Amino acid sequence: MKPLLQRRRALTLLAASILLVSQSSCHRNSPSAADPVKVAIIGGFMTTGMWEAVTAEFTRETGIPVEVVSTGPKEIIDTAFRKGGIDLITMHSSDVATNLVADGLGVAMRPWARNELVIVGPSDDPARIRGLKSGAEAVARIAAAKASFVEARNVGSQTVCARLWKLAGIHPEGGWLIPDESPAPQRVVEFASARHAYVIVGRIPMLSGKIPNAGMEILVEGDPEMRRPYVVIEANPAKRLGNNPAGAKKLADFLTSPAGQIALSRFAERQGGNAPIFYPVAPVNTTHQG
Repeated sequence: MKPLLQRRRALTLLAASILLVSQSSCHRNSPSAADPVKVAIIGGFMTTGMWEAVTAEFTRETGIPVEVVSTGPKEIIDTAFRKGGIDLITMHSSDVATNLVADGLGVAMRPWARNELVIVGPSDDPARIRGLKSGAEAVARIAAAKASFVEARNVGSQTVCARLWKLAGIHPEGGWLIPDESPAPQRVVEFASARHAYVIVGRIPMLSGKIPNAGMEILVEGDPEMRRPYVVIEANPAKRLGNNPAGAKKLADFLTSPAGQIALSRFAERQGGNAPIFYPVAPVNTTHQG
């Protein structure tokens, strides 16, 4: 009996040792609370300072740092995300974003912010649209005046432009419509200026100087119909693209939560100017909040 008892004790000790080693290994391989969430973000988030302001609130609340490892146009950050090592990506809602989910690389795509496009035109404003708060009314006036209008070729401008024509109930046609033949998307306002034409572009690149204004002015702004959503996407844990799926989920949850939306609204309020650079996905009340 004694040898049998000894063997049982040895087996028990062996099982306990295996369990401890397994737990230790899991602990080493799991991200700790202090591990950063590595992200890829659209360039405008960095150049405006918005991302730093909003994620500072996240870090303050959770203790989890956020590290930007790729920033720039959506094509750049899409490529970086697909290579791996990134826990979360955020960009405009688009085919590029949807394909990340369709390809099984991203999960839980959610809208969390919006930016605004504006109508830019010559200072003499031949269609008399300056100060309008309705983009649909503005394009209707442009069409009625047959004032020159450049159809910018970037996806954002095309999306908003199509929406405004539909809201105005107009199917635009005629020689006053000018196809965008600028040498680069950033040169479209210069292209329109040379033709004394209106054009729809993003507020951020206009204000930052990424798109030179070429003597043109922002004439119509502040229309909710001219906003485009940004989405946040977590790396699919099953694909092992990122290293901190738990942190990525916490960050995505924060961005879409009331606390994250308030942080975004507060950043917008601090910017001043005629209209915010970024908007939450739904109106929030920052009064008496924290």
